[in-house]
Amino acid sequence: MDMDRRSLLGLIGGGAVALPATQGLAQEQGPVAFMHGVASGDPDRHSAIFWTRVTPRDASSGDIEVRLEVARDEGFADIVRTSNGLRARAERDFTVKHDLDGQGLEPGQGYFYRFVAGEVVSPVGRVRTLPEGATPDLSLAVVSCQLYPGGLFNAYDAIAKLERLDAVVHLGDYIYEYGAEADDYGMTTGAALNRVPDPTHEIVSLEDYRRRHAQYKSDPDLQAAHARAPFICVWDDHEVTNDAWISGAENHQPETEGDYATRKATALRAYYEWMPIREAGPGRLREAINRTFHFGNLASLMMVETRLSGRSEQLTYEKDLTFTVGPDGKPAPDVAAFRTRLADPSRDLLDGPQRDWLGGELAASRAAGRPWQVLGNQVVTARVAGPNLSQMASPQQIAAMIGSLPEAVRPQVAQLIELFKHGLPFNLDSWDGYPVGRERLYQTFKAAGVTPVVLAGDSHAFWVNDLKDDAGERRAVEFGTSAISSPSPGDFLGAFPLGMALTQINPEVELCDQKAKGFVLLKFTPQALTAELHAVSTILAKPYETRVLATYRVAQAGGGLGPLERQG
Repeated sequence: MDMDRRSLLGLIGGGAVALPATQGLAQEQGPVAFMHGVASGDPDRHSAIFWTRVTPRDASSGDIEVRLEVARDEGFADIVRTSNGLRARAERDFTVKHDLDGQGLEPGQGYFYRFVAGEVVSPVGRVRTLPEGATPDLSLAVVSCQLYPGGLFNAYDAIAKLERLDAVVHLGDYIYEYGAEADDYGMTTGAALNRVPDPTHEIVSLEDYRRRHAQYKSDPDLQAAHARAPFICVWDDHEVTNDAWISGAENHQPETEGDYATRKATALRAYYEWMPIREAGPGRLREAINRTFHFGNLASLMMVETRLSGRSEQLTYEKDLTFTVGPDGKPAPDVAAFRTRLADPSRDLLDGPQRDWLGGELAASRAAGRPWQVLGNQVVTARVAGPNLSQMASPQQIAAMIGSLPEAVRPQVAQLIELFKHGLPFNLDSWDGYPVGRERLYQTFKAAGVTPVVLAGDSHAFWVNDLKDDAGERRAVEFGTSAISSPSPGDFLGAFPLGMALTQINPEVELCDQKAKGFVLLKFTPQALTAELHAVSTILAKPYETRVLATYRVAQAGGGLGPLERQG
């Protein structure tokens, strides 16, 4: 949300046990090593993207020849595809990314893969191709927001141990840009756990972004999840910098950090080097990451891009809310004027071409007879007003809560408490900050004749929402995943039940949990969708436990979706 995330001081982690810095799983002694694991992504019916990074002992020694092997068995006795002559080059930071170009693999099948450089063999990964035709079921893990200093990636270890998993859908904030000063985001926990960002300054240059990606991919839990199943990824803001939009970002200062377009291009270059994602096709901008995945006759997943290609600049209460003289002669927020600015029809998260593309993909999926259309979207879509604490706690309790916060954020929190008395949005960086654009999105759903399942990340909280348009007509259901390790607003409000408060006052919100960390596991059949909210017991230590926080079921019903039904 629009609090200064940098100033929240990593407000979790008191009393954490220090752990040694994580290291790669495979550190062979020799001329090269596979220190960052392996990964696959963007699967189709006959192929996928296969990725690794080869670390040379001597970076000036030139290109490194690499071989990819794909087999039906983990022992590689039945190799079905070998790709020779791949190159790890300095110009791509010695990363290797290979697409089988739709050849060699069968639909809906699981395979094992590895890379070989000379006598050195990488860890083994698993990949599953997309099915075609009759598809009885589908299992997707949904994740986002993994702050390296924010805590351990225990949720990824839990994902790696899932018995059934077809793909991992990552909704962004794969890396964070912040540095390692004591007041940088997450560093209270990062210092305690010895998870200090590399480099220790805020990342701006190509070398900076490459080093930060390398650090994240050195984490053994993240490596294990990548080795378990293909990832289908989209960025959010922190892959570039906080609260990014088409022409700038809250956390970019041109006077000290240079041209924003240059920084964005630099960040995307490193992202494409280090992530198992297809490169932009001919004539497409690198920002055009939107794409579709069809899981047989069961479901279509449309990944949209809501940050860099069409997003208008965010409004903030600090700079965009004006004040008038109230009846008592004191300054009062001009809520009506702010709502007028918020409802500017030019404001949107999607540009026209992407919205048209999405409408066409939704309609085509429905015409093909697939019962499920799923939207991989970065930010929360539901209408979520901030909680009016004056109706939930006494003035003394509110004052005590504010007093328990770090001094740097107390004035901002106090201002928000006053503003939320007027029913203003909880998070202006979400779709709530673009209400006319959201209505256009809902009309796109309506025109396509679908009621999709919308996925959301970014908020560091779990959400289950029933989405309605301005006329009160149901347009979609939404499942928001919490963070892997990034703190939420609820983490620094002590015992105040923020999630419960947001659920109680917002009709579209069925569930909000602002404390738990973990992932959402979606299980589709032709008849129904089951969504399990998996929470880890801690991100500060190992061992940990996993529990299902809540389970919801949505059935197909007469060409649409039935109600959200909580199970158990």
